[in-house]
Amino acid sequence: MTTRWVHPVAAAGFSSAADVYERARPSYPAEAVAWFAERASIGPGRTVLDLGAGTGKLTRLLVPLGARVIAVEPLAEMRAKLEEVLPGVVALEGTAEDLPLGDDSVDVVTCAQAFHWFKPERALPELHRVLTPGGALVLVWNTRDLDNELQGAIEALIAPFRHAVSSQVDADWQPPLEASSLFGPIERRTFAFEQQVTREDVVDRVASTSFVAVLPPDDRAALLERVRRLVARRGERLEFPYRTDVYVVPRA
Repeated sequence: MTTRWVHPVAAAGFSSAADVYERARPSYPAEAVAWFAERASIGPGRTVLDLGAGTGKLTRLLVPLGARVIAVEPLAEMRAKLEEVLPGVVALEGTAEDLPLGDDSVDVVTCAQAFHWFKPERALPELHRVLTPGGALVLVWNTRDLDNELQGAIEALIAPFRHAVSSQVDADWQPPLEASSLFGPIERRTFAFEQQVTREDVVDRVASTSFVAVLPPDDRAALLERVRRLVARRGERLEFPYRTDVYVVPRA
């Protein structure tokens, strides 16, 4: 049996921060969901695998589209939160490198905030295996808009703790996908998105970041206190801007 692998920072950080992840992380803009649903033909009669589903931030937006939705999430803590929020959705343990599904069993694989954690040499063949001919891979990321003054100030505080942890911004995930004979050309759209938050929501958002969640308790508390001081002089309701990048990739 294949040993299931999860990036150690993701495993430690997200398993310890499932509640705060659910509370603080944003949803996704309706126009982005509508665009990729149209491009990937998501609707009644189709089966969608939401991979690396976390607490179901994207999953809950897929359900109203009418397709059968299966969530796959490796971390028990995140999966438990998803099952609490979406009791009608099948939630399975699994990873991109070892999917608990049969060959040609899903029409679309969606993946939000997670594809950059995968091992492409193992994940891409698995994704191709479970997708039906004519199926598609949909990748979604919310990226903090660092041109915004508040977002830039937060990045200055947390950047020293990032070290070698990959992010979607690094785009290390893209060359292996572009070079793979298993998938076709990538189609991309970008959408502006704004989350309305409180000052404490901002602190929670930083706390939900994987490499922050795994810091030693004293270092983590000190960093979050600096974030708290940063937002203390601002209004109670804040605008937290993001850029939502969506990629639709056909199965070859």
